[in-house]
Amino acid sequence: MKIFCVGRNYVQHAQELNNPLPEKPVIFMKAPTAILKNKQPFFYPDFSKDIHFEGELVLKIKRNGKSIQEKFAEKYIESFSLGIDFTARDIQNELKEKGLPWELAKSFDGAAAIGDFVPFGNLERLSKSTFQIFKNDELVQEGLPEQMIFSIPQLIAFISNYFTLQQGDLIYTGTPAGVGPVKIGDKISGKLAEKELLQVEIK
Repeated sequence: MKIFCVGRNYVQHAQELNNPLPEKPVIFMKAPTAILKNKQPFFYPDFSKDIHFEGELVLKIKRNGKSIQEKFAEKYIESFSLGIDFTARDIQNELKEKGLPWELAKSFDGAAAIGDFVPFGNLERLSKSTFQIFKNDELVQEGLPEQMIFSIPQLIAFISNYFTLQQGDLIYTGTPAGVGPVKIGDKISGKLAEKELLQVEIK
């Protein structure tokens, strides 16, 4: 299983972190050991003092594909969920300043929380389904997939041009504005179309 993540895929999120808007999808990967299944707690690592949550729509790939055309992209989606891209922001900022890769800040154990999966219906409906992320029951993020800089078909086509997508691979499609820090005791949850899919407690 491969975990692909998309950076800077919502305009307001790129702006809140003072990042330029990308001309091509920004892709990075997380290790399989980063997966944190729904309702498992996230244990705050001792190597960071500034862990941030980034709520995202997550796609699960249905079958193998290489160089997939955009018009066929939805045939490769099995299901979807909500996830949290946990980020060690202090480490990421240090790495970015030095022009180094982000893995230490993004791919550590537990850094890819994932909720319950919902069978994929059709792309039009999913693109118009709002997802919400809550921190301690307060709404902190709200995203609409059709507002992504790079659409779901564009992401699948782009990624599959470089990597063979395989059954079970995950794509974290990017986070909207509103990311922020977490501390021990916080609870993060997520809803899509009013259905709760995600719960994570910080310990």
